[in-house]
Parts: sequence; structure tokens; C-alpha cells
Amino acid sequence: MKLLTVILFFCIGMSHFGYSQTFELKGEVKDQYQEPVAFASVFLLTVTDSVLAKGSSADENGAFLFSDVAEGLYFLKASYVGQTSENLAIEILKDTKIGAVIIEQQAEQLNEVTVTSNKPVVKREVDRIVFNVENTVISQNSSWDILRQTPGVIMMNDELKVRNQVTTVYINNRKVQLSAEEVRSLLENYQGENIKSVEVIHNPPASYDAEGGSILNIVTSKNVSVGYKGNVNAGYTQGVFPKYNFGTSHFYKTKKLNVNASYNYTPKKEFKNTLSNTNFMDNTSITSIWDTDFDQVIRTNTHSTGVSVDYEFDDKNALSLTSNAQYQPKKDADFFQETTIKNSAGFLDSIFTSNSFLSEQKHNISGDLTFKHQFKDQGNLTVNAHYTNFGLDRNQDVDSDYFQPSGSFLRDFNFSTIADQQIEIKTAQIDYTDYFGSVFFETGAKGSFIDSESRLDYFLQNNGTQFIPNLSDDYTYDESVYAGYFSLSKDWEKWSIKTGLRAEQTESTGVSVNVSNINELSYFELFPSLYILHNINDHHSLSFDYARKVQRPRYEDLNPFRTYINERTFKEGNPNLTPSFSHNFNLNYTLNQEYFFDFYYRDNGMYISTLTFQDNDNLVLRDVTQNVLESTSYGFDFSYGKSITNNWYLYSYISLFHEEESFISLQSDEYSFTNDFDGAYIDLTNYITLSKDGSFKGELGLVYLSGWLQGSFIQEETTNLTVGLRKSFLNNRAVFSVSANDLLGKYNGYVSSKYLNQDNGYITTPETQYVKFGFTYNFGNFRLEDNQRDIDKIERERLE
Repeated sequence: MKLLTVILFFCIGMSHFGYSQTFELKGEVKDQYQEPVAFASVFLLTVTDSVLAKGSSADENGAFLFSDVAEGLYFLKASYVGQTSENLAIEILKDTKIGAVIIEQQAEQLNEVTVTSNKPVVKREVDRIVFNVENTVISQNSSWDILRQTPGVIMMNDELKVRNQVTTVYINNRKVQLSAEEVRSLLENYQGENIKSVEVIHNPPASYDAEGGSILNIVTSKNVSVGYKGNVNAGYTQGVFPKYNFGTSHFYKTKKLNVNASYNYTPKKEFKNTLSNTNFMDNTSITSIWDTDFDQVIRTNTHSTGVSVDYEFDDKNALSLTSNAQYQPKKDADFFQETTIKNSAGFLDSIFTSNSFLSEQKHNISGDLTFKHQFKDQGNLTVNAHYTNFGLDRNQDVDSDYFQPSGSFLRDFNFSTIADQQIEIKTAQIDYTDYFGSVFFETGAKGSFIDSESRLDYFLQNNGTQFIPNLSDDYTYDESVYAGYFSLSKDWEKWSIKTGLRAEQTESTGVSVNVSNINELSYFELFPSLYILHNINDHHSLSFDYARKVQRPRYEDLNPFRTYINERTFKEGNPNLTPSFSHNFNLNYTLNQEYFFDFYYRDNGMYISTLTFQDNDNLVLRDVTQNVLESTSYGFDFSYGKSITNNWYLYSYISLFHEEESFISLQSDEYSFTNDFDGAYIDLTNYITLSKDGSFKGELGLVYLSGWLQGSFIQEETTNLTVGLRKSFLNNRAVFSVSANDLLGKYNGYVSSKYLNQDNGYITTPETQYVKFGFTYNFGNFRLEDNQRDIDKIERERLE
């Protein structure tokens, strides 16, 4: 760590003392209404031949700065989403500050209604794809729907994925520190009008943690109004059971102070049914057939709060404090399972039922403190400290009864478990950015420290309460990660190149009392990345990127405890899991910034997967988390969005893919088995404007998946047909929406695992068929800039 710190400050010192300054040029980019144009591109061109001398980007307030500008005469030009300012002639003889460079936002007249833009604009940058949605046909949708329709994004099992991997959601380059379910709830209630663009980062560069896959970064619109604004929102969803959500957000801004506070309450009752079949086998044939009907009723109450305070001391220094808390005082689950057991001839042998009650309580509290300093020569220094406290308490009672085919009672089996888990995460991070002439430079260092303690007590309840030591355990896990990185990038007229290197030293120790096992790991790894973009001409561009990544085990997966449905079906962790390392390659071709052709290949390495095995001797079905032997993924993606008419926008996305995993089959004499699948994913979504003023919109979508690989399982094809309507009124202060999902009832597919001596499958049907109503009302100065933020902490993701 000391070495990384020395390297970091050496780089900072070099950037200040190793380069002499000539002159600097400051200014702003605005539109014709004097509104700032955030993140516009700004160019300094030579007058003689219009060759690019320097390039930069405006910040969120439209401000830009060029340093080290040689004396002379230049043209100054700015552009944003295909719209460009006039060339402004300027002579540099000293440090210069100009007024504003004006980019006129083009508008077209449509039936007496001015429409700023009709279709979203997709732009490929050197290390990401930028999906600009501000003032477009889809900006009236929820943030969740916008992410769903972002090029290259698919939704599978209610999770957002990119290139067939689960992706991470960021807002303004800060990670949203919530579970997948909570992220969806947040974004479904976050208005799309607040979004400027969505960035799809297939291979995150060196400034991001080496752990994790792709990133979806939401860039919000930035307005400069001061004052107060707020909103209240509510939702009602009718599935098998009714569900509700209520929330409110409040923002207050002055010249130096920004305050944001929000609260959401979600009471929920859910139903899920699973039908499964297991054919237990000997070496030659089926010996026992188990058919199971499993019902789950889950009731939860969740409170979520967030507070962030920003204070700008001056133009160069700012301090931010952010805190988020999720508290779930209640999660009760009633499980009922009925299993019929037949012999090999198909005659009924016996029946057994299981009644299980689970009670859970958890909290997740986090806080961040960030200080940012901007140097005179445009360099930025950011220091951040983070703390998370996570706690979980879980009790479960399971009662199983066995009956003869006639219905007469045979025997029972009853047990209970008491579990708790406490996790603390502490991180400290420092980042520095600056320009070395025309080369953009980033460097930083980070330390992450995780402490996890888990306990499980197992009690047999058949003849009184009896503690079972060999099924109980105490498990502790400690992890420290020290990281340092640097990154360099440069833009030319037709080429853009970015490269970086991240180094991480990891130390971890896992101790299981029950198995007398100490699992210690210590490894140092380098994670290079490279991005190349070539704009051949105005119509064609090619890009290539590569990055090496790591997948670390989640804390719960390292825990050797068992989570039971009943005594014959359970999931168990694996303290012997090791990190897996992947190599990710992408080759992309873009035509007219409208047609996107993407080819990808991933060597996933010894990927950490959850596999299901049937124990044919003991008639047990268990889920085990283990490292596979090897895993690869490759495919071809095509996306295109087109305005069919002025009121109709069609988005299309097609993905053809191959997934492959080789693993040790633990219940098949530990043979190596390779599971693979070739599949297709098709998404066609229609956005229709139903009123002249654009306040009434509709959506009709169809998603088809030919199949999917899930570890040891193959999922069959699924189809999802959706429809939605959205109406804004009261000068856009109020929004009412209604949507329906899974109209065809084909969203859920059968999943099966058949190889060697394994033959089992299931179909799970949660409440995917539903109708949802939503209402939001904005009050106060509701054009005020949103100040929500979440701090980039990859470690928290592993709490899930």
C-alpha cells in the first residue's frame, strides 16, 4: 500500500512540476435559451487548415477549460449529439475567458407542436456507448424502462444483463448500492425526464474496480435553478396479491448548499409456485420418481431512506456527505410442499408434505464522505471514505410428514434453524485526473476492508429440542484489497485511444469452526485494459476493447451453512471457492450512428456458478456453489432504433449467443461435464405518441428468448408481451401510468438438467402476470437539479 501511495503522489507531482503552462482558455457552452449544454465536446482548431489543436469536454454546468494553449489565432467550436456551433475566431495572447459558445438546439414543427427531438441518439465513444434520451420519445418512460430499452441491454428473470451477464447500475458515475430488486423499485419510480443519457460500459476501464462486469451509468439532466422542489409518488400492482409502494423526495438548493432527502415504504405480499420433477437413478435405470408442487407466500415490509448534503466552499473545493439505509423489520414466508413418490413402474409409493415458516429481519446502513479539489490547471483530486453495516437475523421451522398411498401416517421429521450474519465494509479511496498536454491522465489508490461473521444453529425437533453440532457452524471471513491504477487517453481527428492498468493485492481468511477449516488466500493481480476507436468517416466507425476482470465469491457463498426448503432439498455454501479471472474482448462496427453491430468473446475462466445435483443414494437435491473448470461466451448483437412516423418510434435488438460451462459433477463419480447452449434473444418495442402535445404516450413490446444456460440447467424458450400507457397533466407536474406484463402467459420457461445420472427439472411461476398503476406529483421548483448520488463501492454488491 505504501508503494502505491508513493507512486500516486509522484504522478501528481509530475503533473504539476514536470510541465510548464503557456496560456489557458475558459468558457461555457450554452443553447439559444442560455441553458448550459452539459458534457458538450469542445474543439480548438488551427485557423490555417482547421486541424484539431486541442479537444475537451464541458462539465455538467457547461463549463470548459483548455490549458497549455500556445500563442496564436484559433477557431473555437462546440458540438453535442450531432449539433454544432459556428466557428468562433479567437486570438490567444494571454489567459483568456470568453462568454458562451452557442449550440442552437434544432427543432422541427409538427402539427403546431414543437418537438425538440423525436428519436434517441446513440453514440459510440472509445470506452462506452452513450444512449442520449433527453427530450426524446422515450423520455416520458420510467428510468427502469429506459434502461430496458438501452442498446445491448436485455432483461432476463427480472435482471438487467449486458452480453448475457448481470450488469451494475450507476447514477452519475456512482454505484447504486441496492439489491437487484431494490434497484428496480428505485428506477421504476424515478422519472425518465430526469435522464440525459445512459452509458453502456462493456469493459469498465482501470478507474473502476477490477471486480464486476458491465456497467449501466445513468447521467441525469443538470439544471441550475435554486430553491425547493419535491414529489410524492404511489403505486399499485395487482397480481395474485395486491402490492403497494409509497415514496417522497425533497430537494433544496442554494448557491453553495444542496440537500436531498427521500423515503420509500414498500409493503408487499408475493406468491410463487414451482412444479418440479426428479428421477432418481442407479447405474442402469430410474429407481424413484419424485413430483413436487411447491407454493411460497412471502410478506415483506421495507423502509428505505437516503440523505445527501453537498457544500461548495468555493469554485475549487467541495464536500459531500451521503447516507443510505434500508430496514426490513419483517419478512415472513410460508412454504408448503407436497411430493408424490412413485416407483420405477410409475406406481405410487408414498407422499410427503413439508410446511415451513421463515422469519427474517435485516438492515443495511451506509455512509460516504467525499472531498473534491480542483487545481488551477484543471486537475482534480478526490478523496472518499465509506462505511457499511449489514445485519441479518433468520429463523426457520420445518415440519415434514410422510404418508402411505392410502393416506395413513407413516412418520414425521421436524427441525429448526437460527442464523445471523453481521458484515462491516470500510473503504478509503483517492483519485486524481489531469491533462498532460492533450493526453488525459487518471490515477488513484483504494483500500477495502471487509469483516464478516456468520452463525447457524441447527436443532432437531422430533423428540424435544436437540442441538446438532455437525449441521451447525460459526464462520468468519476477513478480506483486504489494496488497489492502485493509472489510465491514459488521447483523441485525434479520427482516432481515439485509451489504455490503463489496475493492480490489486488481495488478502483473505475464512475460518469455519465446524469443519476445522482455515481458507487463506493471498494474491497480487494486474488488470490491463485497452480501447481503440476509429471513425473512418461520417458514416462508418470501428472499435475494439479488451479488459481483464475478476469475480470474487460473495460472502454468503463462502459460508458453508445450509438453507433448507426441507430435509431433502437445500442450498449449501462452499468455503473453498476461489476467485475467477476473465478476459473480455469486443469488436464493434457502427453505421451512420444508427446500426450497431457488436461481436464479443469472453473467457470466463473458473467462473463461480451455482449448480444443482441429485444424490441418488440418499434421495437428496442440493444446490452447491463451486468454481467451474472453464467457461466461455461469445455472440453477435445487433441494435437499431428508427422513427417509423413522427409519432411512432421502433426499437429493435437481436442477440445471437453461445454459452458453455464445464464443471465437476459431484454426484456422478466426479466426472467432468460440459453444458452448452446456442440461443437467440429478440426485443421489439414500439413507442407511440398519442396526443399532439406529447403528454399521452403508449408502449407495446415483445421479447422472445429461445433458451438459456443456467449452470447445470437449460431453460426453454420464453415470450413476454407488454403494453403500457402514460399521461402527463397539470403542466407535467402530475403523471399517471398503467402497464400490463406477460399478456400471453409465456414469460416463464421449463428448466431441466439431464446428463449422466442426473435427471431433474422445474418450472417456477412468480407473479409475472400483473397490471401496475403509478402516480407521481411534483411540487415546488420541479426543474431543480437532482442531487441524488450513490458512491462506487463494489464490495457492497457481494452482500446480495
